[in-house]
Amino acid sequence: MQIFFDILAQTLRTLWAHRLRTFLTMFGIAWGVGSLLLLVGVGEGFRSGSKRDMEEMGKDIMFIWPGRAPAVSANMSSARNYLLTYQDYLDILHAPYVRNAAPVLSRDDIHAASEFANASGPIIGSEPQFADIRYLPLNQGRWLNWEDESQRRNVIVLGDELTRHLFPGKPAIDQTVLLNGLAFTVVGTIRRVGRGDENFTNMRGYIPYQTMAQDFPLKTEEGRGALSLVNFQPRTAAESELASAEVKKIIARNHGFDPSDENSFAMWDTIQEARTVGAVFDAMNAFLGSVGMVTLGLGAIGVINIMLVSVSERTSEIGLRKALGATNRSILIQFFLEGTLITMTSGFIGIAGASLLMWSTSGFRLPNGFDPPKLVPATAVLAVASLALAGIAAGIYPARRAASLTPVEALRKE
Repeated sequence: MQIFFDILAQTLRTLWAHRLRTFLTMFGIAWGVGSLLLLVGVGEGFRSGSKRDMEEMGKDIMFIWPGRAPAVSANMSSARNYLLTYQDYLDILHAPYVRNAAPVLSRDDIHAASEFANASGPIIGSEPQFADIRYLPLNQGRWLNWEDESQRRNVIVLGDELTRHLFPGKPAIDQTVLLNGLAFTVVGTIRRVGRGDENFTNMRGYIPYQTMAQDFPLKTEEGRGALSLVNFQPRTAAESELASAEVKKIIARNHGFDPSDENSFAMWDTIQEARTVGAVFDAMNAFLGSVGMVTLGLGAIGVINIMLVSVSERTSEIGLRKALGATNRSILIQFFLEGTLITMTSGFIGIAGASLLMWSTSGFRLPNGFDPPKLVPATAVLAVASLALAGIAAGIYPARRAASLTPVEALRKE
């Protein structure tokens, strides 16, 4: 053990004697490792931010809106507008591969007023299961129920921002809100959704669908009975495409056009979008990982190069040590330890620096869709494993070359 510590002390003295060269080599490796972790961490922040935004909208949601369908198949110049109906929603609700669905009536031209203030925001009419599909965490009170629906009660649940506007610093539950002059009782409020200046969702108010259909139908010639959209969920995320195909068949059948005409549908599949976003980030991480591996490889080559230069510069020292009884093993260990020490130390400095930087930004508020960079454990493990391999590669070849020198040959080169 004492021999090992003697070799380690000699190694450190040698590195210190060539500290500028050692620093530049270590800086290159540390920069490469730190950049790799930071870039992958930023990508992971984007990924988690996108996932969070999706989850705050709801889980496994699919949307279908009114659209335009051609009177003549595949001829959009003959297209006509069609509206979704309550019957469309009922058919979707009972379709194979569909777990849940909710009709949605939405208008953003309804004026809301309380005894304290006025406000305008989207008013949504839907059935109680809407809260099972969309992410609507209650803050106070209750959500809409089926008695509200069947009795067409004038009750409302307010989003966080709408609550603040209508009841600034005041209790909202059981208070009265006028919607275009009609009195509604506040039965619940929703916790704030999203971050930053995202207020659109929080400015919404929710009332029973039947009440909305009766008092605030869509402003169209066929507004009575028409829907703004239908939200639905597949039985499982893996069946989203099957559920989408079934819904398209229902809408095409009910409105008389070809279900294979994709231009006739206005749909949004959050499940497929999440898969696409995930695939993009996976590809980005793979690219960044490969760039990082190349960087580490170049760093290892740099270490090999300076170690070979060190062997050349210290040929006489090696010869003298061997003439005094140093074994091939001790020479091999010293140069191997020197190369490995440079590689591993600089790598861990890079990991520590990137981790510290990501930790320092963890409390920052970023725009919606972005989370602070996050250290990805798998990437850190990959970096450590790569550093170990790079250290072995950077140390063993110069070390073997140094150990293979004979004392006579080494001293002759003096």
